[in-house]
Amino acid sequence: MNQGTNKREKIGVLLFNLGGPETLDQVRPFLYTLFSDPDIIRLPWKGLQKPLAWLISTQRYRKSRAYYEQIGGGSPLRRITDEQAQALQATLASRGVEAEVYVGMRYWNPLIEEAVARITSDRLSHLVVLPLYPQYSISTTGSSLNRLRELLGPVGGGKMKISVINDYHDDADYVDSLTETVSKELAEFPDTHPSRTHILFSAHSVPVSYIEKGDPYLDQTKRTVELVMQRLGVDRPYSLSFQSKVGPVKWLTPSTDTAVRDLAARGTSQVLLVPVSFVSEHIETLYELDILYKGVAEEVKLPHYRRAGALNTRQDFIEALANLVTKTLDSDGAVQRKR
Repeated sequence: MNQGTNKREKIGVLLFNLGGPETLDQVRPFLYTLFSDPDIIRLPWKGLQKPLAWLISTQRYRKSRAYYEQIGGGSPLRRITDEQAQALQATLASRGVEAEVYVGMRYWNPLIEEAVARITSDRLSHLVVLPLYPQYSISTTGSSLNRLRELLGPVGGGKMKISVINDYHDDADYVDSLTETVSKELAEFPDTHPSRTHILFSAHSVPVSYIEKGDPYLDQTKRTVELVMQRLGVDRPYSLSFQSKVGPVKWLTPSTDTAVRDLAARGTSQVLLVPVSFVSEHIETLYELDILYKGVAEEVKLPHYRRAGALNTRQDFIEALANLVTKTLDSDGAVQRKR
């Protein structure tokens, strides 16, 4: 760190995530907030956004509520994100970097608005924005950054310096952590020969139109998969599929549902699902991967189906996040380490 910097500088880290309903009664308002975002559903007329969000949330909430019932009655995302924030703050402190870590959810509590209010009140000198989305998409990181800019206004953070980590899809420490989760599950299959288990990476889908307009999400997701496979060994069979599409527009394919069916039809007996774009357990891992697609595997008589866990608060993942923060602070000469 720059040793000549003012010792009184106050450092903050803002973690972004999607958010999720913590109770069944919150499912409908959560869906309304989600689909009110123009970065999620793009419409030619802004006046249609909220009526459409009301319509979708009204039509979908009973089905979504049933999904949340099956994973315990609500999303664990807030709890896990709070735990990640606490672990990151402690890890930074162990390195001599005093930083307050804030959590801002895009669509549910604690909202980005609440985090910004705390950040403003704390009068930070430097804020590092760290999305919990390793791969950048306008529908995730981009949407959160747009909201952050709206809240901070045209002058940005004023005297507060803001550094944004847009993505870390190819960060070596992040990729190492993800690879470890895959290796752990591969060892649990009956036949551990590298060629016997197909590794199916499942990422959240986005509309194809986003990619056609320059969203780097697909290329970054493919790169993450390539880097993991380089570490595991390229003699292992693998593929990438997509989940969680909403609405009639064209989304990235193949769907994870179709991919599981196709693997079974080809005679594959061991499949490992890897949530490549999710770093925390939530509805898309706990319901879609653990219940929905596992049910598909049973339906098509695929005998061995396993799923790698999300990174959550794995220490190697928290260390990876801490490295991203300290590298950013170092490059900006932001703060003197406490000795």
